[in-house]
Amino acid sequence: MDPLLNFTGKRVLVVGGTSGIGNASAQAFRQRGAEVHVWGTRASTADYADETDCEFTGLNYQQMDVSRFYAIEAFQPNFKSLDVLVLSQGLVLYKRKEYEIDGFQKVLDVNLTSLMACFNKFRSMLEASNGSVIIISSSAAFHATHGNPAYNASKAGATGLTRTLAQVMACKNVRVNAIAPGFIPTRMTKITTENELHRTNALQRIPMGRFGTPQEMSSIALFLASPLASYVTGQTILADGGLLL
Repeated sequence: MDPLLNFTGKRVLVVGGTSGIGNASAQAFRQRGAEVHVWGTRASTADYADETDCEFTGLNYQQMDVSRFYAIEAFQPNFKSLDVLVLSQGLVLYKRKEYEIDGFQKVLDVNLTSLMACFNKFRSMLEASNGSVIIISSSAAFHATHGNPAYNASKAGATGLTRTLAQVMACKNVRVNAIAPGFIPTRMTKITTENELHRTNALQRIPMGRFGTPQEMSSIALFLASPLASYVTGQTILADGGLLL
């Protein structure tokens, strides 16, 4: 194992770590020695038994609905230190539900406001460890998304929040960065990636001619949390196969 990517003795929390990029990131850190905790919305890991993109081997699971900000504040962690906080929670609504105020607010609560709630909860631990925060954003932060105004606004907001938190925390030796994936087949994006017409149209827009993988995004998370990125903060790394070129 590359010593710069060895997280033995480190503790990682992945919010939204039950599927997709979050789960891949949780397993990537675990495989490199970290003690990894994940938050998900269901009562236990058994409730994910029917999902094909969940791997809980070696992970410490706890239930949390991040839209309940008071629950985040009241949470009593079973650990006393934290080195890496990965914020991979996400929600998208279809059939124009995001054009309704209730739907719009629901998406912003999960995708944006909860980022700040989680950061506030673990800020002191991250300061004590000179830790790293990694926000999973989206390439949607940089282009219009016709049917999803709330998702778009939340991801654009996450980019601004990444910059601002990075500036505030730099003097505390806490780095804050984000990853902006393009099309990644996950449970949340299957409306596109598993629909033949939508899939074909999407692939035609990607110069590399393929979708990315959750594992490719987790590799970026490892980099951002490692000493390899020790002078990198406030950045949102676009990983979209050239989609926005």
